[in-house]
Amino acid sequence: MTNVREAVARAHRDEWARVVAALARRFGDLDIAEEAAAEAYATAVERWPVDGVPPNPGAWLTTTAHRKAIDRIRRENKRDDKQKEAQMLHDDSPPEPLGAIDDDRLRLIFTCCHPALALEARVALTLRMLGGLTVAEIARAFFVQETAMERRITRAKVKIKAAGIPYRVPSTEDLPGRVSGVLAVLFLVFNEGYLATGPSADPVRHDLTAEAIRLTRLIRALLPQDGEVAGLLALMLLTEARRAARVSASGELVTLAEQDRGSWDQTLIAEGHQLVRERLAARVAPGRYQVLAAIGAVHTSARDVRDTDWSQIVALYDHLVRLDTSPIVALNRAVAVAELDGPEVALAETHRLADRLDGYHAYHAARADLLRRLGRSDESRAAYDKAIELAGNSAEVAYLTRRRDQLG
Repeated sequence: MTNVREAVARAHRDEWARVVAALARRFGDLDIAEEAAAEAYATAVERWPVDGVPPNPGAWLTTTAHRKAIDRIRRENKRDDKQKEAQMLHDDSPPEPLGAIDDDRLRLIFTCCHPALALEARVALTLRMLGGLTVAEIARAFFVQETAMERRITRAKVKIKAAGIPYRVPSTEDLPGRVSGVLAVLFLVFNEGYLATGPSADPVRHDLTAEAIRLTRLIRALLPQDGEVAGLLALMLLTEARRAARVSASGELVTLAEQDRGSWDQTLIAEGHQLVRERLAARVAPGRYQVLAAIGAVHTSARDVRDTDWSQIVALYDHLVRLDTSPIVALNRAVAVAELDGPEVALAETHRLADRLDGYHAYHAARADLLRRLGRSDESRAAYDKAIELAGNSAEVAYLTRRRDQLG
């Protein structure tokens, strides 16, 4: 029984996206695809302990889900147009390839991440349809009531149907722009897991970071030549490698400078570094995620924080600010400048960001640290107070509180 349960769990992890995507292509309806896939897995839980795990679980699940979908359509169409029903049930002609790459899962990802949907809906729909997370799991991840998350996902599916959002991979001309939207969703999922924004008991959500990495690996397998996909995967791996050192046993955030580098995952670091080297060897102008991954590679190459090549990091940020004008990027650059040119120079740079980042806790945390290093304790304390007020993550609050209380 234990082996069967493990087989079902493994099939859910490995095959859910493939099963749902195949059904979505066949029937053109996300509700039917989702519900039929869920019913197929429920059937597996009942039948596999009796009949044994099939040699090809994915094929078994897809076939079973297909039958479940047909049963549902027949039930719902008893009083509807029989000709339309017969066409849907018996038209097995293969679909024409409508995009640059013909893969059911890729079609589904682009449907879930369509720009016509609100960003929050794209995230929820991607985690449900591609990740196989339950509505309850998604709601808990983003601190939303389950009923509200259910409505969010339902509205997204209704909009896809009502607006006629196509179930296809974008054309070759549109693909680069649409991929960036998919990557933005996956990056948002990863960041929420790596440092949860709500007052969670677990400030780092490994379930979300692992799911973001898994989906990005899928995109990487489907679009192996896309530099930004490789860059995002490398960035996630190099960040995830430091997860074990991120929070102390007492639940306090541990900064990069204070982390035990011996606890970093060297396998993930090696894979991330390899991806970064591959992109450098391609000699193609890097995008945002590739530059961020390169910064992560520099950090994880240093055996001790004192060995960090800050001049290279600042140079990479100089390149990044030309690609991304976000004030958060400028703030991160200022933090790096403090290590190279001193806190006074960096503090002057943060002054220019005040109007745009006053409501961002990391801005006040960075200023508090710079002011502390300059011996301006009263100003530092006020900045720490503001950062604590704005921070939502329990580990960050604990760290900032301790740093504030250590001021003379």
